This record gives sequence, structure tokens and C-alpha cells, in this order.
Amino acid sequence: MKMHEYYMSRCIELAKKGAGRVSPNPMVGSVLVFGENIIGEGFHQQYGEAHAEVNCIHSVSADNRIHIPDSVLYVCLEPCSHYGKTPPCVDLILAQKIRKVVIGCKDFSSTVNGKGIQKLKDHGVEVIENVLEKEALELNKRFFTFHQKQRPFIILKWAQSKDGFIGKLDERIKLSEDATDTIVHQWRAEEDAIWVGWQTAKTDNPKLNVRHVEGRNPIRIVYDRDLSLPSELNFFKDTQSTICFNNLKSETKGNVEWIDVLGENYIHEILQHLYQRNILSVLVEGGSKLIQQFIDKNLWDEARCIQTNTLLGTGIKVPEMRNHKTLRNEIIATDEIVYYFNSERIL
Repeated sequence: MKMHEYYMSRCIELAKKGAGRVSPNPMVGSVLVFGENIIGEGFHQQYGEAHAEVNCIHSVSADNRIHIPDSVLYVCLEPCSHYGKTPPCVDLILAQKIRKVVIGCKDFSSTVNGKGIQKLKDHGVEVIENVLEKEALELNKRFFTFHQKQRPFIILKWAQSKDGFIGKLDERIKLSEDATDTIVHQWRAEEDAIWVGWQTAKTDNPKLNVRHVEGRNPIRIVYDRDLSLPSELNFFKDTQSTICFNNLKSETKGNVEWIDVLGENYIHEILQHLYQRNILSVLVEGGSKLIQQFIDKNLWDEARCIQTNTLLGTGIKVPEMRNHKTLRNEIIATDEIVYYFNSERIL
């Protein structure tokens, strides 16, 4: 079992290389082991392209291809058994006559949900399940939450002063260290979308991009009920995609898509819209009022609070957390990042 865990940990390590590029698919890594030697490795690199198992098997050298049937295939998520953007991975495994497959966790999405495992077993393949299951589930918490709760995985993020304020009304204030800002940009690159409140968009005029790191810019989201945000904001001027939910119109022009919603329960309605568009995860970066609404409605999965040494004296109070447990703390220069998770989170 220790050897299984060793190779599965490598699968998970490989899978993480696909972060920010494979959504709405899960992150998956795979290794092929002959004896005690890895003869093939692969991960899902880009949405719509080959899955991890395919890349793994195709990476095997010509000299080692004769050993494929006698090798053990490790994969951190149950292989797919359906046709999507690519053919079923189970069919490739069977075609290669691989007789033993070790899986990190089951794929609970409706298109798979045990069908891949069952097909392998029906064809005489030995399947070992739930190796490093907890780690495999954590890896794809966004994917599983999306399919089980039928909404995106929600991460709340804010920076606060030492005396408990998130900022000042109508005044843009920088609280966190530059090194922390780089980490925040990495967070943005890992999520499909980023959402800020109307006041934050107006006061801060944020770009909400990943200019400090390499990666894909998230889709920007704002709710502007009566379309009163100034047209000169970055949201409406640059080329990064923006969805502006409102109560007046639906149209697309340039980088901006305006979508009319009812507005009575706009957060639920917007989340349902994002779910239908296969947006797997959303980073909610403020302000305090918007974050508090997510907390009060219990529509969040994780939260990241950046505690700084800045003193403001007065200002906008920090959100009041509920149903939360501390996951870990991280020190960055003079900042401290506290990571929380929702105690009612499914994983």
C-alpha cells in the first residue's frame, strides 16, 4: 500500500500542473509503473485536449511499450467512460490490455459516477480504489462541489487592517504587502471568475487580472443593478472578459456582456447562471457588504483573510464569519493569511 501511495502522490503532483487551464474538467495526473519503475507520466494539460491517461500512455518510450500490459496504471481520478471532447479513457486502457488500475477517488459527476470503474472490472481489470482518497478529493474540490451543489466553488478573500477595517468608503487604500499581492494574483489565475461588489468596482477601479504571475485572467463579475458604473472603468475599457449583471438589459459589446437578472435574489440567480456556463469556481474579492451576503446565505466554501499591520482608525468593518473553521495560517513578510473553510463544506 505504501508504494501505491507513493505513485498516487506523484499523480496528484502532476495533476496540479493543469490548474487554471482544464476547467470545467477536473485536474488529473497519471503514471504507468512497470516493476518499480515509472515508464510513463501524463496529466490533463488543457480543456478539450487529451486526458491524463492518454498523455501517460503516449509518453511511454518505444522500448518500453512492450511492458504496458504488465504495468500498473495509477490515476488520481476514476477514468472516464463516456465520449466528451475526447474518447473514453477506459477504452484506451482496455485496448492497451492493462490489467491493473489504481485510482485515487471516484468521479461523482453524473457522466461517470462509477461507470468507468465498473467497465474496467467487467473486462477483468483489477481495480484498487481510494488510494490517498482524501488528497484526491481535495485536489478537485471545485469540480466535486460544482457537480454536487450545482453552483461554482466559492472562495471569499479580503485584506483587513490591524484594527479590524477592510477599507474606507470612497477611498482606495492598499493594505497588504507586495509579496502578498503576488500570491493573490496566483489565486486569481487558479479560478474561473472573480467577483467584486459595485462599490469596490467604482472606488478601486480594479483590473482584477494576473499581471504579477503567468496564467489566465479570470472572467470579471459585477452586479450593477441600474447600470450606474462609469463607462471609463477598466471593466469596460480593456480586453479582459467582464460580465455585468443588471436589471435593465442583455447585450454583448466588445469584452463586456450585460445580463439582465431579476435582482430580488441576485446572488442565487447569478450563481445559477454561472453554473449553466460551466464556470467551476469564483473568487469573491470584496467589498465587505458582498462578502457578508455570501456568508449570511452560507454560499461559500473557503475564505482567505489577509491580516495586515496597517492601522486605519475608522472605516468599513470586516465581515463577520459564520460556520467557519481555520484551515491554516501563512506568514508573508508582515502580513498573515488565515485560511478558513466552511464547516458545512461537502469535502
